[in-house]
Amino acid sequence: MDYITRDMVSNDWITFLLLGCVVLYSVSKYLYPQRFQEFILLPITNKYFLVQGKNNEIQHPFNILLFISQVISVSLLIYLIIKVSSPETVSSNPWIYIQISTAYAAFVLVKYYLEKIVSVIFSLEPLLNQYLYEKITYRNLLSIVVFLGNLVFFFIYEPTLTVLLTFLGIMVIMNVVSIIYSYKTNGKLILRNFFYFILYLCALEISPYFILYKLFIGQGDF
Repeated sequence: MDYITRDMVSNDWITFLLLGCVVLYSVSKYLYPQRFQEFILLPITNKYFLVQGKNNEIQHPFNILLFISQVISVSLLIYLIIKVSSPETVSSNPWIYIQISTAYAAFVLVKYYLEKIVSVIFSLEPLLNQYLYEKITYRNLLSIVVFLGNLVFFFIYEPTLTVLLTFLGIMVIMNVVSIIYSYKTNGKLILRNFFYFILYLCALEISPYFILYKLFIGQGDF
């Protein structure tokens, strides 16, 4: 009988990362119980924005804790998609998750600070601060769904690429819906600064994703 060697890949680091998300959520709930409860109820009521978000405290420790868990969860989902679609890429690069998480965090932070700079230049701070706060909050909420999805995909159900892309598509659609809802909520402010808001929308909301698409999908046409 011929024996075939089988490479065993440990996923212990994934378990630790997901456990880290649990710890971050637990710490957030323990330190800020009322804020966390109102945050979780956002799909039902916008009381969180009326009470906790009235000062647009984007750099509040609560938001920082949730952002860290967002980076971990979203990066794990991207890692899993790459692993399923191109396993040789993952096996040949042991640092790919670190690269993904670093790139994701850098993209979000750079985009955020550029948006802050634009808000100062065009005197749109009241409008953009509220919008950015709501956008970050909704993404932190969606990252909890991504976290739950990761638990299922890594420990319960081995997904196909179609399942992963469908799940990712649903998350993207939910994110777009949350942005549209935020536009609707701040409709009066947007109308008063409509020209500058359109410039912001084209330059900092659409262009970065178009560039990413060209870099990672349409390289041949770039």
